[in-house]
Amino acid sequence: MSPMHNRRRVPSTAAGGTLPDEYVLLDVREPHEWEAGHAPDSWFCPLRDLEAMRFRLPMNRTIAVICRSGHRSADAVVKLQDWGFSAVNVAGGLLDWQAAGKPVVTDAGTEGTVA
Repeated sequence: MSPMHNRRRVPSTAAGGTLPDEYVLLDVREPHEWEAGHAPDSWFCPLRDLEAMRFRLPMNRTIAVICRSGHRSADAVVKLQDWGFSAVNVAGGLLDWQAAGKPVVTDAGTEGTVA
């Protein structure tokens, strides 16, 4: 675990589960990872840019944060909660998402990969 989130319990949801419609899925991976493939309809913001993005995120919706394996997204959840957002970590990240049979696509809409 990274130093930021090992001090508190981070709420999470299973990557194989169904996210409620009111959730926003936020991908915090690096641009080259996003370009290789991401969950359909997800928003993109590298973790390093999260503070700049925070004023564009909806305060009235839960932010489900995803990365490759769930570690960076857990750090993002801590930050978002500190800023007053309702946020959950997608446990296992896109690796578990894809293993559960959920789609991973490119911006062009073709089948993507988890980088």
